[in-house]
Amino acid sequence: MFFVLPSWALFALLMLIVLAAMALGLLVGRRLRAMGKGGHESLGVAQGAVLGLVGLLLAFGMSMAVGRYETRRQLVVEEANAIGTAYLRSQLLHEPYRSTSIALFADYTEEAIALADQVPGSEAFDAASARIDSLGRSLWRTAGQAVTDDPRGTQPRLYIDSLNEMLDSHGARQASLANKVPDTVIALQVIASAVALGVLTMYLAMLGRGVATSLLAALVVVLILFVSLDLDRPRRGLITVPDAPLVSVRTAIEQPPAYAPPP
Repeated sequence: MFFVLPSWALFALLMLIVLAAMALGLLVGRRLRAMGKGGHESLGVAQGAVLGLVGLLLAFGMSMAVGRYETRRQLVVEEANAIGTAYLRSQLLHEPYRSTSIALFADYTEEAIALADQVPGSEAFDAASARIDSLGRSLWRTAGQAVTDDPRGTQPRLYIDSLNEMLDSHGARQASLANKVPDTVIALQVIASAVALGVLTMYLAMLGRGVATSLLAALVVVLILFVSLDLDRPRRGLITVPDAPLVSVRTAIEQPPAYAPPP
C-alpha cells in the first residue's frame, strides 16, 4: 500500500497513524492521572525500552533502503557502460550487420531510459520491458547471423561477449527496480513507531506535561519512515535513481560512429 501512494499522501498517512496513536495515549494518560494511578517509574522504563527498540528497527529499515538505492544507482552505471561497449564493438562488424545493429542500439537505449522513468509494476513499465526485450532479441539475432557468416572472425565474437554482458546487466537492473523492503518489515516499523509514540504521550500525560515533546518526536520518526520508504520507490518518490549515465550513452550513440570501415 505504501509504495503506490504519491509522496504527499504517504507522508499524510504516516502522520495520521502516528497522531492517532498519540491521541489515544494522551486520552489514556490523562484518565490515569485523573484516577490517581501510580506506576510512573515502571511505565517510564517501559517506554524507554520501546523507544530504543523502535530506534533499532528504524535504523535497520533505513540501512536496507539505502543499500537497495545504492545498488540501483550502480546497476544503472553498469548497464550504461555495457551498452556503450557493445555499441562500439558493433561498429567493427561487417555490413549489413553493422548498420542494423547500430540502428537497434539507438532504439534500445531509448527504451532503457524509458524503463528507468516508469513505476515498477505498472502497465507502462511492463510495456517498456516488453519493447526492450524484443530489441534485445533482435540484437542477439543479428549478432548470431554475423558469427555464422564469419565464424573465424574476432570482431563478431568480441561483440557477442559484450552484448551478452549488456543483456545481463539489463536483467539485473530490471530486477533491482522491483526489489523493495519487505512489507512485513515496513508494517513492523510503522506499528512499532506508533505504539512507542503513543506510550511516550501517555507517560507525559500521566506526569501532567504537554505534548510538544511527543509532537517533535513524532515528526522526527515520520520523517525517518518517509525517507526510508521514499528511497525504496525509484521513480515514484522524491528521491529517484538518476538516469544520467544512460542519457550520456544515448547522446554518444546519436553522434556519427567513431569507426567507419573502409569500403
